[in-house]
Amino acid sequence: MTTLLALLRQNRNYRYTWMAQVVSEIGDYFNNIAVFALVMEKSGSGLVVSGVMLSRAIPAVLAGPVAGVLLDRFDRKRIMIASDLIRAALALAFLFTIHQPRPWLLYVLSGALMFASPFFTSGRAAILPTIATDEELHTANSLTQTTGWATLTAGTLLAGFSAAQFGYAWAFILNSLSFVFSAVSIWQISTPRGFRAEHTQAAAVRPWQEYREGLAYIGSVPLMMGIAMISVGWALGGGAAQILFALFGEQVFHRGAAGIGSIWGFAGIGLLLGGVTGHMVGRRVDFAGYKRAVTMSYILHGVTYMLFSQVESYAAALVCMMFSRVGMAVTSVLNNSQLLRHTPDRFRGRVFATMESLRWSVMIVSMSAAGIASQYVSARTIGLIAGAFGSLTALAWAWCDWTGRLPEP
Repeated sequence: MTTLLALLRQNRNYRYTWMAQVVSEIGDYFNNIAVFALVMEKSGSGLVVSGVMLSRAIPAVLAGPVAGVLLDRFDRKRIMIASDLIRAALALAFLFTIHQPRPWLLYVLSGALMFASPFFTSGRAAILPTIATDEELHTANSLTQTTGWATLTAGTLLAGFSAAQFGYAWAFILNSLSFVFSAVSIWQISTPRGFRAEHTQAAAVRPWQEYREGLAYIGSVPLMMGIAMISVGWALGGGAAQILFALFGEQVFHRGAAGIGSIWGFAGIGLLLGGVTGHMVGRRVDFAGYKRAVTMSYILHGVTYMLFSQVESYAAALVCMMFSRVGMAVTSVLNNSQLLRHTPDRFRGRVFATMESLRWSVMIVSMSAAGIASQYVSARTIGLIAGAFGSLTALAWAWCDWTGRLPEP
């Protein structure tokens, strides 16, 4: 199987796609950090922060069906470039929010930016089997996901420093330029057959019917439904984590901003370790071994999340969070490899866009529930429940595997 460095060295199309991912995702965090810092500076209101988070999450959910249908109908490369150029313009428009006393423009631009994102991210997933050979596919998937977690760590650090030293305007300008760079990089990729999905016959565009066909396909394949279930289990805890990390850093361990940053930092380390582990496991196991690895990894994720919520030691909590994210990352890498391997090209855009919308939908519910619950119960109780959902998801997956309900497509 191709190594990570060999893939970047030998596969020109993947190298350009990877470069686009690195630069644009780091640029995303410049925008995120600047927006949330700007909100706190102008309003100091947690409610406004929640408003910005929801203004980003809800459009991402709504964009999924539209992005999936278009990616399976038209040229995926051109859609990705259009997404980048639109986001470049929107990112630059954030300059007008710096001296805007009311947050409405932040809401509008944040929503528009996130609505455009799935057209690129789902498109990138959909073209991966087109630009990578069967031998390269698992390595390409592993590197793509691990890169996303690495840019989370590097992007937030660079963005925080940049916003503090050079101001919000430069953060927004750099975010805009990162999308331009991404568009230029994607423009460089090419294949003899192009980047349109394979269709058995030409037909008129019927968006709602085509989206329903994609949902019917997912529902007809037990493995796809199982992976969707795992996504829901992760999102139930992942949405709550957006609230819990701040609560644990500030209220439980009384470490302030440094405590919040450390929790996120150890979570990032765990994701990177899990990405590497998932790559190595995926190279060695067959389909049956893959299903067992998902069970063990998700049990690790759920149990260590619950331990994180209960331990008294701050150091132990950080270690538990790291291992929780290791388990989650291993599962993510392995599941994505299976989706790439088994999803027919004509459905790939809709499958990945639907999975993304599903995660965002559940995360919105989880974030909202955790925020409301934090007014009535302790952060430790919320964390215990969130971790329990992960463990129950693992047990449900194990039962489906044990009873033969997850055959290989």
